[in-house]
Amino acid sequence: MPYINIKVTDEGVTKTQKKELIEGVTQVLVNVLDKDPQTTHIVIDEVPKENWGYNGKQYTGTKKQQS
Repeated sequence: MPYINIKVTDEGVTKTQKKELIEGVTQVLVNVLDKDPQTTHIVIDEVPKENWGYNGKQYTGTKKQQS
């Protein structure tokens, strides 16, 4: 039973985009690992930007502030 957890920042990921992620990742597991989609679980967590960091800095979400 595969369990995949996708974490993204909370920057307006739409319901349609989440649906496509779930379908796409499930299909990759079917194609690559021959997993049963009936037992494949995908969870998407939206993390507030202020709780996301990289390169030792808090993620701001804007290109201007990322520089």
